[in-house]
Amino acid sequence: MVPSSPEIVTTGGLRVDYLITRDGYANNGIMGGNALYSAVGASLWSDAVGIWSRIGENYPRQWLAQMHKTGIDTRGIVRTAGNQEHRTFYAYTPDGSRQDTNPEIHYARINEPLPDGLAGYVNSTPAQDQLGESDPLSVEAQDWPEHYGNVSAIHLAPMPIRCHLDLPEFLRQRGVSFISLDPGERYMIPTLVDSIAEVVSKIDCFLPSIQEIRSLFGKQITFEKAALLFHDWGVPTVIIKRGRQGVLSSEKKSGQIIRFKPFQRTRHDSVIDVTGAGDAFCGGFLSGWMKTGNSSMAINYGLVSSSIVIEGYGASHALTRQEEARERLAQILSRKKKDAS
Repeated sequence: MVPSSPEIVTTGGLRVDYLITRDGYANNGIMGGNALYSAVGASLWSDAVGIWSRIGENYPRQWLAQMHKTGIDTRGIVRTAGNQEHRTFYAYTPDGSRQDTNPEIHYARINEPLPDGLAGYVNSTPAQDQLGESDPLSVEAQDWPEHYGNVSAIHLAPMPIRCHLDLPEFLRQRGVSFISLDPGERYMIPTLVDSIAEVVSKIDCFLPSIQEIRSLFGKQITFEKAALLFHDWGVPTVIIKRGRQGVLSSEKKSGQIIRFKPFQRTRHDSVIDVTGAGDAFCGGFLSGWMKTGNSSMAINYGLVSSSIVIEGYGASHALTRQEEARERLAQILSRKKKDAS
């Protein structure tokens, strides 16, 4: 049963994903998007998770029904007029990089025809680096659902920088006490450093990736130094997502910097698709924070959420694996206790 108001909300995009894996397998037209992946990561730990997002008339209605059936509050999803651009393309190349443009080249590389659904595709992140613009699927204050009156924590997934500048103040006015934010990859550039500093000053937890750190500061900066700079800009907690190496956490108040390894299963074939892993981590972290009030403990929740999402294609396979998530968290805590003894 969906509660009267969610406690945790994730906001960002709901997408139709087209993926090419590192080993050359194409998976086309699957349910994705950073708002959904982060909601899934949170819902592995909480029954009071909602999504705040915009969709076009062409977004599959059966996907909304699937989210609702598993307990995610979809009443914050606003359907806008007309068909909108929901497509996202990612190609994971043999060298380990990820490309999100020129799908024709990548499908040709694996000897597959370009899917009809990708005809005319350019990229999935319009206006991310434009201070005066947003895209038709970016939420605004006017979209906030009135029945979301008991929201305590919200995660802002990657969106245009204008949204990340405008939304935190509005959310504070609505009683949201904890705001985490994952920056848009295209706006983490030196020319926007002043605006990024303003974004960082308005939130409680900043969750950039290593690629975004290097894009903003260059390849020579250490992650520890980058975290200290973000603290100087005003954010209490910084968590840098490091892919296969886990995460680095830095707390302004204590000055403590900790590295966390990813959760790893014993099976070597458990990693199927890493799309959405970072978003799922963010959602899991937010749920963990709300349960424990401790960032180190909350990171363990995020690592488990991420580990589950990467074991299949799309977000839907992870929607009902709460019991498995609790088992994995218990494994992490048991290992830590054993290491400390």
